[in-house]
Amino acid sequence: MFRKMIRARQLLSMDDTIAVLNRCTNGVLACSGDADYPYAVPLSYVYYDHKIYFHCAKSGHKIDAFTKNPKVSFAVVDQDTIVSEEYTSYFRSVILFGKARITEGDEWFRGFEALVEKYSGDRPSDEKEKEITDCKRSHIIAIDIEHLTGKEAKELVKAKKK
Repeated sequence: MFRKMIRARQLLSMDDTIAVLNRCTNGVLACSGDADYPYAVPLSYVYYDHKIYFHCAKSGHKIDAFTKNPKVSFAVVDQDTIVSEEYTSYFRSVILFGKARITEGDEWFRGFEALVEKYSGDRPSDEKEKEITDCKRSHIIAIDIEHLTGKEAKELVKAKKK
């Protein structure tokens, strides 16, 4: 169902792909928006329990889009160094495909907890717990990943082999 990468030698290992997801702090969610126009929006996220989690308002364009069609893609750029004398960039990125859904109950709490830990892990535990339990204005969205690949510039692949 999902296409194979044409330049397979540039494919990141699954461990390296997941390391990119864990290392980065923002990505771009793409879904089917109003009037079937693509809707792509940058957002903060966490990779947790083999899923992507993010928070959003309880109404708006994102919720409307994946309520109508839960199929989404999500892309993260880990590196993009321009090398002008080579007319290229040394890049590393990840793209995934999956289905977005609103979480509830324990999964809502765990997803929110993982987000708070990633972005405010240095805060006191009681403060973080209060932030989570007091927040009733946000949905926590999960993307159940169906296909995941990472890719890097051929120059980075060659550098690893040295």
